[in-house]
Amino acid sequence: MAGPVRFNEKEISLSRWKWGGKNPRGQRVKGNVVATSREEVENMLRTQRITVTFIRRKGKVGRGLGRITNRDIMLFARQMATMISAGLPVLQAFQVVSESMRKPAMSALVQRLMNDVAGGSSFAEALRQHPQHFDSLFCHLIDAGEQSGTLDGMLERIAIYKEKTESLKSRVKKALWYPAAVILVGIGVSALLLIKVVPQFESMFAGFGAELPAATQFTIYLSELAQAYWWKALLAVVGSIMLLRWSMKLSPAVTYRVHALMLHIPVLGQILLKSVMARFARTLSTTFAAGIPLIEALGTSAGSTGNKVYERAVLRVRDDVSEGQRIQFALRMTERFPAMMVQMVGIGEESGALDAMLDRVATYYEEEVDNMVDSLTSLIEPFIIVILGTMVGGLVVSMYLPIFELGSVL
Repeated sequence: MAGPVRFNEKEISLSRWKWGGKNPRGQRVKGNVVATSREEVENMLRTQRITVTFIRRKGKVGRGLGRITNRDIMLFARQMATMISAGLPVLQAFQVVSESMRKPAMSALVQRLMNDVAGGSSFAEALRQHPQHFDSLFCHLIDAGEQSGTLDGMLERIAIYKEKTESLKSRVKKALWYPAAVILVGIGVSALLLIKVVPQFESMFAGFGAELPAATQFTIYLSELAQAYWWKALLAVVGSIMLLRWSMKLSPAVTYRVHALMLHIPVLGQILLKSVMARFARTLSTTFAAGIPLIEALGTSAGSTGNKVYERAVLRVRDDVSEGQRIQFALRMTERFPAMMVQMVGIGEESGALDAMLDRVATYYEEEVDNMVDSLTSLIEPFIIVILGTMVGGLVVSMYLPIFELGSVL
């Protein structure tokens, strides 16, 4: 059996092809695919035992395939769940989903999955050839679904899981980026005033022949600093960000410290903590309910937390559970998990409904994140307006003070 086709999303040049032919039952079939060449289209159709009657090139898809995001994978899971639940065979479901994808990179990825499955690989094996897009949770659940004959149910479970986790991520991003974006705009406007506008006022004030107010002198001093060092300040900020990202990539210790520090940021740290709890509980609930052993499910859940502090804590829980410890006590011993969560996990463990209890925990923390983000947004808006008004308004007023004083003298 031929090995799976691999591709480089940044370098490959794809075209759209329209094809027609007959399936093994002699029925006429047709469709559209994204591929690099006519030969690749022929190989795809041959693996599906389709007798080709025509292949026409419709044109290139353009430069670049687009970057495959988590949202694309979520959409893929939802569409595959719908197709399989409707009774379509897996290969036909791949074909329909591939043709419905607008992003060329995603369409090409689905076609390669279809190719691998048509060539004899299982669905899970085909997914494992693309670890950058399909994590271990996705592959484990598909594998379990194939073995138990409940692939449609597993795809539905994955789709729901992906939708909830993506919704949670978007809420957390909103909490982090909204105040940062507004403050950056305020800093940008202030810098523009200091570098471009204030110097014009300064040249005008030079002809007054009188001492300027202290506020105006301070603003002019800030303007001189900004004109002389703005590029150095910008370079320092960009360099610091790049250095931090580079350090986090190379050093797990730096990543751990940064993640630990983020959890201690006022208000935002609590939002991050609750989102970590929600992701952990949701992932563990999904995997455990699918029949995956608890120890293996804990290993998968560790990477889903998105925080190295809690990833390490969950791995410690996994090790303790593998040695015979109950998960409730293992969670408590880390001293990282809230008491309410530990108690609910203990109740679920004792009652034999651990997956259902974890699902409730995940829902609770997801709602907590939603409420905190809404509260933060409503509370921070007036605060940001006051800060920006003080920054920009203070600069403007300080530059008009000499004009006001001159008017009062006249």
